[in-house]
Amino acid sequence: MHWMLPLMCFFPMVAALGSYLAGRKNKLLRTVLVGASGVVTFLMAFVLLLSRQEAAFTLEGFCGLGLHLKADGFRSLYACVAAFMWMMTGLFAPEYFAHYHNRGRYSFFNLLTLGATLGVFLSDDLYTTFVFFEIMSFTSYTWVAQEETPGAMKAAGTYLAVAVLGGLTTLMGLFMLYHQLGTLSFDGMQAALASYAPGQEGITVATWLVVVGFAAKAGLFPLHIWLPKAHPVAPAPASALLSGILTKSGVFGLIVLCSRLMAGNAAFGNGLLILAAVTMFLGALLALFSVDLKRTLACSSMSQIGFITVGLSMMVLLGEHGSLAAYGSVMHMLNHSLIKLVLFMCAGVIYMNLHKLNLNDIRGFGRKKPFLHIAFLLGALSIACIPPLGSGYNSKSLLHEAILEYIVVLQEHGAPWGIYKALEILFLISGGLTIAYMTKLYICIFWEKHPTRQAEYDARKASMNKLSGTVILLSALVLPFLGAFPGAILSPIGDMSAHFFGQHAPHHAIEYFCEANLIGAAQSIGIGAVVYLGIVRPLLMRKNADGVREYVNVWPEKLDLEEMLYRPLLMKWLPNLTGAVCGFIANIPESKLVQVILPGVIVAVTRFFSELPERFTLLMRRTVLRRSEGHKPVPVGNRFTWHLGQLFNSVSRALNKVLRHPLPTDFEVIFDAAWKTITGGFHRFSISVSFGLLLMCIGLVITCLYLLR
Repeated sequence: MHWMLPLMCFFPMVAALGSYLAGRKNKLLRTVLVGASGVVTFLMAFVLLLSRQEAAFTLEGFCGLGLHLKADGFRSLYACVAAFMWMMTGLFAPEYFAHYHNRGRYSFFNLLTLGATLGVFLSDDLYTTFVFFEIMSFTSYTWVAQEETPGAMKAAGTYLAVAVLGGLTTLMGLFMLYHQLGTLSFDGMQAALASYAPGQEGITVATWLVVVGFAAKAGLFPLHIWLPKAHPVAPAPASALLSGILTKSGVFGLIVLCSRLMAGNAAFGNGLLILAAVTMFLGALLALFSVDLKRTLACSSMSQIGFITVGLSMMVLLGEHGSLAAYGSVMHMLNHSLIKLVLFMCAGVIYMNLHKLNLNDIRGFGRKKPFLHIAFLLGALSIACIPPLGSGYNSKSLLHEAILEYIVVLQEHGAPWGIYKALEILFLISGGLTIAYMTKLYICIFWEKHPTRQAEYDARKASMNKLSGTVILLSALVLPFLGAFPGAILSPIGDMSAHFFGQHAPHHAIEYFCEANLIGAAQSIGIGAVVYLGIVRPLLMRKNADGVREYVNVWPEKLDLEEMLYRPLLMKWLPNLTGAVCGFIANIPESKLVQVILPGVIVAVTRFFSELPERFTLLMRRTVLRRSEGHKPVPVGNRFTWHLGQLFNSVSRALNKVLRHPLPTDFEVIFDAAWKTITGGFHRFSISVSFGLLLMCIGLVITCLYLLR
């Protein structure tokens, strides 16, 4: 089966070129080829999943480190999920793009992104992950820019900037990890970490750098800024993939770091937990205030990524006892992917009929449209975690149990646990906010009436063709089965994924519908009802000039993190600071002192200090460390420490004849250890000083060249 791994990654890329060339002559042929490519790729992924076999493929020498692919339980699962979502959106896309321009470009980059995404999920080392991850980031940029409107281009620019900066930071972390561990292989890193002598401080810093790129793609705070802006402007099929799969590629990287490098690291786990908790709550809050359908679903995705990352954080904190956290994380990943596939395709149906997404414009459109109603309702029940049909209930219950499990562990050890109790409350509140904003969408679209266009909406019986309706309904019908039969479907998924997460199967059967889990769900439902009835209806709706109640977004525009911090920092403050520094340098008076004498002194001093460690080392080699030919090697250390130790041992033996408490007589070993410590310190000092002075010299030379222009 190993040959299927590169085939799954590169077949869609080859098909992308073929479909693009075919589309230049026959658009129908292009559509057929794109749809067929998605179906063939899914069938390969499905066969790989059913085989339950581990398969590996290595392309030696690729960019130096080689290309390493592997399929096991979790990786085969998510390759299959990705291929399924691409197949479904590919079948839905022809009707959605019927009146779009640049369909050939979208299809081309869509298949390229499929191949790169499968490469991420099938990768077996961080280098391979990074290569496919960067390809995926650049090819998916065109999705956001598809419309080429000013809003789309700005959102695409934000998406690309976050991807590039995150990728560069991740690359820096990978350099450090490779230097420290000597490998980027998933299993190799874990083995190398066990024998990493200096401790984990350097590893932790490198890991946080790698986290940046993955967190940016996942949509974790504070790198979430692209997500709420990209979805409203991207086509609905692309939004489904951006939300359901591309964010999971970032989560995939976080899983590798949490399970292979940071398992049991409390500092890392707590740091990641803070980001996860903020993302979870802030995403739900932004979704509650939004009045744009796709923006609400995008902010919802941000919140759900927060829930998943809470599970990963608890897995890190619980160490080898984090089975429930791992099971809850992988199940919620799966649930969220399938839920957002359904919800974004439903949003696509609304948009391709009305070309509007504002809740006040689409209000009442779903009335008398049973297929759209059923599909959206199943998705809404699932993400709102309403048992027994809501599949999200099962995964969130396990995440909740993991938080409670860690609280119990802290209580047993007498450690402070109050902050984690606050996290549990925030977890339940965020779940309640999810119920509130999904209730807002559902009632607005399917129960309320449009004040002026309801008759027109009701007359549109056929809101989509049979193929699109079949695709959406089949995707939606998967959800109630996941919700009602978790023991038969979700538990085996957790079992096959446990090894990749570095966990074992739970010691007891998981009781999804136990009293504690149902109480937790009831608490979130109660919070959601209070928020909807007490905040959404009275505060987030107001009467317009005609006396009609409308949805309003009262979220302050000034709280946009991108406009408030990132753009001023990168486009105003940093350029101004650079300009001020350059202006100061340019205004230095031109004189012989500045142009000749001062640069000469600086160069001489820099050269002296840069050569000082080498000269000191050379002096030591010619004197103390000089090798004497013809002499037998000393038993311990060098001749200096050996003879000095012999002298001190002689004195000790003489004093021991009269002293009550004898002195040590192993000074050869003591002086040898001290000498190694001193010379090692000098070596590290010489390296750091030489490198620092070299950089300083380069900077001064550049400055002098500028002054002597």
